[in-house]
Amino acid sequence: MAADLLHILRSIGLDEKESALYLAGLSLGSAPASAYAKATKLNRITAYNTLEGLARRGLLTVSRKVRAKWYLPVPPEHLAIEARKNADALQRVLPELRSLQGQDRRRPVIRFFEGWEGVRRVYEDTLTAKSELLNFANSAVVRRFWPNYDEEYVAERVRRRIRLKGIAPDDEAGRKVHGEDRKRLREIRLVPSKDFDFQNEINIYDHKVAICSFGSADHLFGVIIESVEVAETQRQIFEMAWRYASSMKQRS
Repeated sequence: MAADLLHILRSIGLDEKESALYLAGLSLGSAPASAYAKATKLNRITAYNTLEGLARRGLLTVSRKVRAKWYLPVPPEHLAIEARKNADALQRVLPELRSLQGQDRRRPVIRFFEGWEGVRRVYEDTLTAKSELLNFANSAVVRRFWPNYDEEYVAERVRRRIRLKGIAPDDEAGRKVHGEDRKRLREIRLVPSKDFDFQNEINIYDHKVAICSFGSADHLFGVIIESVEVAETQRQIFEMAWRYASSMKQRS
């Protein structure tokens, strides 16, 4: 467990000594540099200098007792907040970073995910969308595999204010879901279920296309394709289907 914690702390920007001292401080509480050095087996000068660096970064608080400084780590929740801030900042500048790549280096990235946990990871990625989600889905199929889909995924999408336009089969499940469009930040158009009985879900967002297949319980998988060209073509295909769905609605 300790090795896992060190690895995680290093992944959010702490080096090996900083990570070891922060973890030691959670057990020690407020303590002088000598106690930290003893707990981590670092020499006192290294421990003191590293603790001072952590304090300057706001990861430790410092108080004076007698003639020594005592250090206390900020709560772990503070680290989680900082990690989210860094992740959000990186997500915001990704388009600018990509624009710095030469055109010949902007190759499509394809990621494949297997099993239910893999499919969940694909859905989690759609929640990073900065654009509207364009969606082909079978309302009944996804909820059969994910009974808490509305309470977990849809509720989180709404919380993040990500709007969705979707095309779904006109069946009992599709009509029920369609009836909740307004409060779910979405607009769904229904198409004849006998002609369009989707067995996978496609989401188009930003520069990505995400596909989740629900063929059978033992063969679930997801794919994320990152490509500006592929995403734009799929948007055009969606728009064509969206207009078709509108014409079907006007005829009924």
